[in-house]
Amino acid sequence: MLVGLQNVTFEFGARIIVQDATWHIQPNERIGLIGYNGTGKSTLLKVLVGQYTPSAGTVERGRETTIGYLHQDLLSFDTNESILQVAMSAFEKVLQLEKEIEVLGKELEQTGDEKTLLEYTDKLHELELLGGYNIQHKTEEVLQGLGFANADLNRPYKEFSGGWRMRVLLAKMILAQPDLLLLDEPTNHLDLPSIEWLEKYLQHYQGAVVIVSHDKYFLNRMVTKIVELYQRQLHFYNGNYEFYEKEKAVRIEMQQKAYENQQDYIKQNERLVERFRAKASKAAMAQSIIKKLDKLERIEDVAIERPDLRINFRVDKVPGRMIVELDHLSKAFGDNAILKNAAAGIERGDKIALIGANGKGKSTLLRIIADAESFTGNRKWGHNVEESFYAQHQLEALNLNNTILDEMRECGSQMTDLELRALLGCFLFSGDDADKKIKILSGGEKARVALAKTIISRANFLMLDEPTNHLDMHSVDLLISALNRYEGTLILVSHDRHFIAKTANKIWEIVDGQIKEFKGPYDEWVAWNERMKKNNAGKKEEATRPEVQQRQPQEKAITIPAPPPAVNGPVNKELKKEIQRHQKLFQQAEEALNKNKERMLTLEKDLADPELYSNKDRFLKTEQEYKNAVTENHQLEKKYEELFTKLMELEEKAL
Repeated sequence: MLVGLQNVTFEFGARIIVQDATWHIQPNERIGLIGYNGTGKSTLLKVLVGQYTPSAGTVERGRETTIGYLHQDLLSFDTNESILQVAMSAFEKVLQLEKEIEVLGKELEQTGDEKTLLEYTDKLHELELLGGYNIQHKTEEVLQGLGFANADLNRPYKEFSGGWRMRVLLAKMILAQPDLLLLDEPTNHLDLPSIEWLEKYLQHYQGAVVIVSHDKYFLNRMVTKIVELYQRQLHFYNGNYEFYEKEKAVRIEMQQKAYENQQDYIKQNERLVERFRAKASKAAMAQSIIKKLDKLERIEDVAIERPDLRINFRVDKVPGRMIVELDHLSKAFGDNAILKNAAAGIERGDKIALIGANGKGKSTLLRIIADAESFTGNRKWGHNVEESFYAQHQLEALNLNNTILDEMRECGSQMTDLELRALLGCFLFSGDDADKKIKILSGGEKARVALAKTIISRANFLMLDEPTNHLDMHSVDLLISALNRYEGTLILVSHDRHFIAKTANKIWEIVDGQIKEFKGPYDEWVAWNERMKKNNAGKKEEATRPEVQQRQPQEKAITIPAPPPAVNGPVNKELKKEIQRHQKLFQQAEEALNKNKERMLTLEKDLADPELYSNKDRFLKTEQEYKNAVTENHQLEKKYEELFTKLMELEEKAL
């Protein structure tokens, strides 16, 4: 055993975090520590490392056990040293040996003493055994794996932002190779390539790892055991997160049945007590039943779990087929060219995940689409597009003097205060939290308010930059469910692969300044990417063979013909009339479509009314009307698209 809790109770003020908990962490275990936000996962890690002392019970640690603990508080550390020096400080013993060898070397030069030579040789041998000659190479390899460029390695640590500093400290921690690594949200500051590198590194790590994370994909690949902190107890599941979800569902079902059976038993005995209490001959039996009920260990009702609130987007207007077109797009920061004459288009119904390494320009491209970043080239909005942009750095848009509830009221969503409070509960603002002023909120809390505002807007096009940061797993699942029901179009940037896999139907990647589109979900993109890498590796190997090099054809330059010059002349009168006629038909189709959508919403409300089902004829009539409205909606959308396409063709002819 490396570290263990033995009958530990820990109280934070008047609140009990964990009660009578026993947990032993064994060598080489891969554990995911999970629980809803605010249950005390990070606090429990601090109890394990000895930062907090338990109210009762003991924390046991092996005498030789070394622990590495990655957490947000580490960001208070600052230094003028380079990031390479900070990460290399993990090799404390090696660095000390190098200093001693340097001192002995100078002494040897001056004296030539045999005893000094022997000590010098022993120290060199010890340095070799500790792998001291490779520490710089190892450190560079780890830092590069976590996303640092070679040119950055000698830059001062203090020049980097919080997210990059956390990567340096993570590098230092894994290079130190402690017996136990405690990682609190390690993927929060990593891009996808860095997360994939960390996974591979930790899979071969010679030590135990405990991970607190809201990234299901990461947990599924990394852990073989789940410890859940729930209702002040630790619950253990021997499997990954997917296994935990299935097993917990079974456990909840069994607990619910046991609870219901116990409640039936209690009620039955209480009725006996009421019946016999007044009878002298049965009074002793009644007292015996009361004592038996008092001693009964009560089973908790599982219904106290967090409710599954439904986040419903409302889309007022149906946009045209194209949402936005990007053409000849270029953007550079100094010598760093992010986009070079790039082109792409977003169509109605697209749900795009913009992925890739940090520094490739994902957030920059998102800001260009949202008109929040300067660029050269063309960006053309489609017809009837109403957009909403969520970006964490745009939190200054919040009114600091408003309460959270006031800020939500000003969105014009027409939701009642009760509905707004229920929605805020989903974003971890419960009870009186909704009445807090924006100015006293943390950065993470402000980000969640901004995301909640985005969700209740009536936009038909959403742009989301890292929307899952600061959300627990339950809230991420609610957001996934909401985005899957969303009838509009969206483009998002996220490092959460589970979130991407569940929401996106297209993948965009910025490669060599161009926007590469993959038409399919994330899992298919991963499989395709792996096939391409294998194919390219095979071609490279074949191309190095002499007989293949001799027969390779020379590349020919491809000449692209220039487009014909535009013809400027008077517009055909008949064509103009045709355009006007189609514009009128298009407007009528749009009005009919919106009117039918309103009718569908009214019928949906009627069908949600329990009183409707007490009148069979009325229910059947309403149900048939709703089916007819759905059918009509499909026909109207088809007509709307046909008219829109025709109108675009006519307008192009007129140019």
